[in-house]
Amino acid sequence: MGSGRRRQRVLAVLAQAAKDGSDISVAAIARRAGVDRTFLYRHRDLLAQVHAQAAEPPTAPGGCGPAVSRASLQADLLAADARTARLAAQVRRLEQRLSEVLGEQVWHESRIGGPGDAEQLKARITTLEQQVVDLELKLQDQGDELNAARATNRELMAQLNRHPDRSPS
Repeated sequence: MGSGRRRQRVLAVLAQAAKDGSDISVAAIARRAGVDRTFLYRHRDLLAQVHAQAAEPPTAPGGCGPAVSRASLQADLLAADARTARLAAQVRRLEQRLSEVLGEQVWHESRIGGPGDAEQLKARITTLEQQVVDLELKLQDQGDELNAARATNRELMAQLNRHPDRSPS
């Protein structure tokens, strides 16, 4: 069997695959043409044609226009993922708002307090947080003063130990 006849079979199978929208890959074309894949790899022009046709969007069966391609499906998937993320964010915002509205309704119906009380409590929390910060700064200053007093005490004790007969001046 000559190389020319195998080339013709490959070209015919390639044309038929493009026409009917079937799978276009080196393995699929070689199998349908009855040749080994190495035949396609040895004939770079045929291999280039297979790769070129595999990259083009296939036509739908019956030749009525382009069918769905892998790239278009991936683009659709990315768009769907983006829409899903937007919808999930919107659901989180709506759930947060629903929680706030239900909380206000419960406060109003139970008469145990309301949003006004919450604002007063938030203001009180802010005041208390500021007092905590102020007290922490005072504590740090007193700690620094205590460390300085200890250092001075150590120096005085060292002087007394060096000269036990003299008192510090």
